[in-house]
Order: sequence, then structure tokens, then C-alpha cells
Amino acid sequence: MHGSEDQEFLALERELSVFLRRARASSGEMARELHPELEPAAYGLLVRLEDAGRQRATELAAYFGVGKATMSRQLRALEDLGLIAREPDPADGRAFLVGLTPEGRERFLAVRDARRCRYMRKLADWDRGEVAELARLLHQLNQGSE
Repeated sequence: MHGSEDQEFLALERELSVFLRRARASSGEMARELHPELEPAAYGLLVRLEDAGRQRATELAAYFGVGKATMSRQLRALEDLGLIAREPDPADGRAFLVGLTPEGRERFLAVRDARRCRYMRKLADWDRGEVAELARLLHQLNQGSE
């Protein structure tokens, strides 16, 4: 049914399926460490806001490939917990920019540092070059998905 040329893609699909399932579980743990009421997708939102700075909700929705309603709900939950705040966009008074609050940044950085330590323990026997190559390849994969 599948030619031998498909074997690499079948292996990739299998490994990504396992990886994504574990990543979802891990994101749930990270979100709960930030705040017990936080949903798993919220951690990725905080990562993006820390990396890219303040953004419009529409930019975030486009980046993650979700609808505006989904993004609004997730942002409202983060705002209710005091982790993000909205302020008027100086470029367009009708729009708002979303950014981390000082408490949100502090909590996020503590969880991110703990997560990095876990990766360092898990990959302790990897060569640093291998870790860098994995990061490069994942970045390339993510860029192709935008």
C-alpha cells in the first residue's frame, strides 16, 4: 500500500503523534503550575507574549491558527486571573494590545525556568549540538506551519 519512500513520513507522523500527546499533557501541568484554573493552551499564549511583547488579539489568533472567539475567551480567562492586561493600541484607538502583567511575567518566568531544568535533565546525555539541531528543525517545522 505504501511505497518505501513513505516510510520516513510514516515514522515522522508516529513520533510526532506521541510527542504532541505528551506535550499537551505537559502544557496542562505547566498551566496548572502558573494557576490552578488555567487551561493548557494558556501557557503557549504566555510564551508568545513574553517572546513577542504586546500584541493585538487578532495577531495572536492568526499566529496560533484559532478563531477570534476562542482567542477572546482564552485572553479573558488570563485577564481575570491577573496574568495579562489590555490597553488601547496607540496606533488604533479602537483596538487593544494584550501584554503580560508584572505578576503574569513573574509567574511565567518561574514556570519556564522549571520547564527548562526538566528539559536539561531529560536531555543530559545529548550533545549540545544535537539539542541545537533539534531546536532548529522544530523551528523550521513551525515556520512551515504559519
